Amino acid sequence: MNPKLPYVLLVGAAVIIFILSCMLLSRGRRSPSCESQPRIVEKTGSMSTSLVFADLTPEEMVQVVRYLQANLGVQLVDASRAKPSDNCIASVDVQVPGKAEVLRFLDGGGAQPSREALAVLYFGNQPDPNITEYVVGPLPTPAYHRDVTVQKYGGKVPYHRRPMLGSEYKQVGAFLEMIAFAAAPTFLKEVFEYDGTNVAFQTTAPHGFQSGDRKSWFIVFQNVSGFFVHPVGLEVLVDHSSLDISRWAVSRVFYNGQYYRDMVQLESAYVQGRVSVEKVRKAPWDGDFSSMKPRAPSAALFPLQYEPQGPRYSVRNNLVLFQAWSFAFGMSVSTGLRLFDIRHKGERVAYEISVQEALSVYGSNCPGGMSTRYMDGSFGIGRYTSPLVRGVDCPYSATYVDTHTLSETLSPSKRKASLCIFEQNLGSPLRRHYSNLQSLYYGGLVNSALVVRSIATMGNHDYIWDFIFYQNGAIEGKVQATGYPSSSFLHGDGLRYGNRVWEHTLGTIRTHLFNYKVDLDVGGVKNSLVAHDMAFEMTRAPWSPEQQIERPRLTKKVLDTEDQAAFRLQSKMPRYIYFAANSKNKWGHQRGYRLQITSFAGDHLPEASSMERAISWARYQLAVTRRKEEEPTSTSIYNQNDPWTPTVAFADFINNETITNEACEITAALWLCSAWDLVAWITAGFLHIPHSEDIPNTVTVGNSVGFLLRPYNYYDLDPSIYSHDGVFFTSEQDFTACEINPIACLPKTASCLPNFPLFTYDGF
Repeated sequence: MNPKLPYVLLVGAAVIIFILSCMLLSRGRRSPSCESQPRIVEKTGSMSTSLVFADLTPEEMVQVVRYLQANLGVQLVDASRAKPSDNCIASVDVQVPGKAEVLRFLDGGGAQPSREALAVLYFGNQPDPNITEYVVGPLPTPAYHRDVTVQKYGGKVPYHRRPMLGSEYKQVGAFLEMIAFAAAPTFLKEVFEYDGTNVAFQTTAPHGFQSGDRKSWFIVFQNVSGFFVHPVGLEVLVDHSSLDISRWAVSRVFYNGQYYRDMVQLESAYVQGRVSVEKVRKAPWDGDFSSMKPRAPSAALFPLQYEPQGPRYSVRNNLVLFQAWSFAFGMSVSTGLRLFDIRHKGERVAYEISVQEALSVYGSNCPGGMSTRYMDGSFGIGRYTSPLVRGVDCPYSATYVDTHTLSETLSPSKRKASLCIFEQNLGSPLRRHYSNLQSLYYGGLVNSALVVRSIATMGNHDYIWDFIFYQNGAIEGKVQATGYPSSSFLHGDGLRYGNRVWEHTLGTIRTHLFNYKVDLDVGGVKNSLVAHDMAFEMTRAPWSPEQQIERPRLTKKVLDTEDQAAFRLQSKMPRYIYFAANSKNKWGHQRGYRLQITSFAGDHLPEASSMERAISWARYQLAVTRRKEEEPTSTSIYNQNDPWTPTVAFADFINNETITNEACEITAALWLCSAWDLVAWITAGFLHIPHSEDIPNTVTVGNSVGFLLRPYNYYDLDPSIYSHDGVFFTSEQDFTACEINPIACLPKTASCLPNFPLFTYDGF
């Protein structure tokens, strides 16, 4: 044996131990934490100017309430405890100043408009009960109020049109439990094992068949998690039209396909054995099949998004700055998320983009389901905006914003983290090209966009509202639907109205329609509306006249009137419709922004329906009208409870008014038209036929609709070419060098651990 061999082996072992130790130490060492870099604020105007659109602060809300209590000369009861015969404040929201006044302030150096609030009051304790709207100002120290009801609606708003308060729902619930159900103790005990706590109610709307009605079907479910898909077959029609609760009464009862005069008749028929009973298996408290609890344990963590050098956007009060974009945001109590003064590269492209309404029309062979037409703005899309869960509802590292509302109470309510803002790498290029002809190169741009999001939970449905800002100057408005499907008790010919999704549960067919207001200001306030499309034309090949060629050509038309600019929901619409400026780009074309709609809408309610005018905005996938201060919204919160005499009928907005003043001057590539301030009303939607995969919850995949606003000859070339995120290298360059290709530097620039805040949630 070689005497040196043991030493060689010892030295070799020591080297191996050293290498392994280094590897273990390096693996155990944490990567450095990502550092937040100072946010670059581009000079797009004073941040303070955005406050002209800002939501009311809690302090301002309190001052408005105190002012109304002291100056109206009537007793105001807290709406959370109010009876129908009381006076109360239903809501307080910001009164956005008129557009002309705001633009004088923003663009013309005019005075800042007075800050005001809009207060909606229910006056039930008066000889002539009514709904009154007051503008209160100036804030923060109110000194005046003026009644604007007649000015806005052309007359007083009758009291029966008022949206139901939470207190009224509680009062109806108490009436059902203490009075109506007391008339059928045997039936309830033996069929449902009713104990006073094990049922839940869901209301329907509208409330009746004619103006003045306030009769609501209340559908009975098992009171378990996800009760929306646990119907028991019982529905009760309550007449709660009287302001005297003691005069409320049951008008009709439905059970398992049969109608009864009231609960007394149902009890009598049951005792006599004349009721066809279908017992429903009692569900556990977690709902069993309707439980949202995962059926699988946690495993490997899902992918996360983070910002290695901190956010590349900034949020100051209600102002957002992102690359070339700036805009103000707000949250309306009734309509939810809205944006103002949207600018790209410092130039305003839209004055307002806002949600207007969410409508769902149901079908069923049960009375509650077949009579339901929910207009969610009446309930309050902004009011029911829900707190967001980090990492699920929005990326974990998003910026979360609290919102405040004053609705059905005398005190403001805070919804923590109910709006989120984040930049998102969409995982695909915004544009790219790989060249393997002539020259060899690659050029591309990461599709990273800014998202502003809120989620409203409207009973069983959850609507995810997004506004998305792209680097090429495009804006997307999108809504995704999820939550529980509504259901009816399966009986008789129920399968004509949906699919069976559980033993006694019919997932009922419904249409979903969403309406937006888009006030584009392309190159200025005054725009015209132009349609471009295509048509094939036949021609002879100039080089071979005996041969024929079919070639597509461009068609052009200026839409002169509101009637021409109103496109029915299922009608054919020009593929390119754009708001055109009275200015040209470098190539002689009118600068424009194109409207592009993504929709899979079901059919609209027949116009012969007595309530159709209340939702007549849904007739149109797109309608462009002159902008008028007296036409601020496409609907009204009062339409839900009196659709037969709608407070606002959108159909009246379209009266064939001209949207170009004079005949347009036509040149080779340009229309020059005297134009108006125009606004687009966009409707997108989808038909939902619930199916077994909607249990326990409807997924967002495939249930997303909305619109895009895209530059159309607005710029001289794609503005995203100036993005700092571009990547370009040729075959002759060292594409591993950071100065050539920043993606090659990711191991250095992005090898850090994100500073995730601790998880918190204040939704309960």
